[in-house]
Amino acid sequence: MQNVQPLDISPVTAPAKALRPRRRPFTSTHVAAAVGLALILGLTVLAIFAPLLSPYDPTERVGRPFAPPSAEHRLGTNDIGQDILSELIFGARISLTVGVVAALIAIMIGTTVGLLAGYYPRLGNVLMRMVDIVLVLPFLPLLILLAAYLGRSLLNTVLIIGLLIWAGTARVIRAQVLSLARQDYVLAAHATGATDGHILLRHLAPQVLLLAVGQFVEATSSAILLEASLSFLGLGDPLQKSWGTVLYWAQVRGAFLTPAWLWWVLPPGLLIIAASLGFALVGFALEQTLNPRLRQSH
Repeated sequence: MQNVQPLDISPVTAPAKALRPRRRPFTSTHVAAAVGLALILGLTVLAIFAPLLSPYDPTERVGRPFAPPSAEHRLGTNDIGQDILSELIFGARISLTVGVVAALIAIMIGTTVGLLAGYYPRLGNVLMRMVDIVLVLPFLPLLILLAAYLGRSLLNTVLIIGLLIWAGTARVIRAQVLSLARQDYVLAAHATGATDGHILLRHLAPQVLLLAVGQFVEATSSAILLEASLSFLGLGDPLQKSWGTVLYWAQVRGAFLTPAWLWWVLPPGLLIIAASLGFALVGFALEQTLNPRLRQSH
């Protein structure tokens, strides 16, 4: 009689490598977010601690005119002897503040229009025609015309930029709301008698909030460039020296045609590029992560 071997019923263990969670690859989106955050953080620290980091009062004459960079003045002086490094450090406050506040205005308008246009089809047709008109208008000439007509002040600059860059956000939010309005939980809320205001504020608005944040970051990048453009053209607030205003005075005093462009023109230009690029990279990373249409395409 043959001996019957007992069955091996010990639990099967997976290899150690199989139990380890797979690491997500480090993509270009992560690189963009890291670089953008580093730029934004550095410039924000510069703006917040400007009184501590600035070697001089930017409004005082502390050296001879057109002095080249030296130990006393790291970026030299302007045509009246003001320290350019101090101007740029304090200018970060103006440029970043205008960019953030103007973008906030644009996002509030764009999100509101997008929610209403996506939820109410008939009203949406009217609102989207308004959006189309804003998008097809010659942007830069209109910006210059409004700035010249309303006057040179920081408040006017913020309002003009905010009122002209909201249309793109409205389109993005509307597209998302059109998709969300067909979801089961929204239809269930309708069936239970929920009001339109309740559905918009409790069900739809929270779902587009993160998308609006991504749009806000991108709008900040655009607003910083637009403020610099207006200031460079002499349409900014003459009492508030932003990076664009520094470039304006460099152009007026002929620094572009002299060796002074190296310390009077190049640094503010690089700061404007760094700020705009930082917000643009973070906005790109957020959009790649939060926008469901982009996620599905990859």
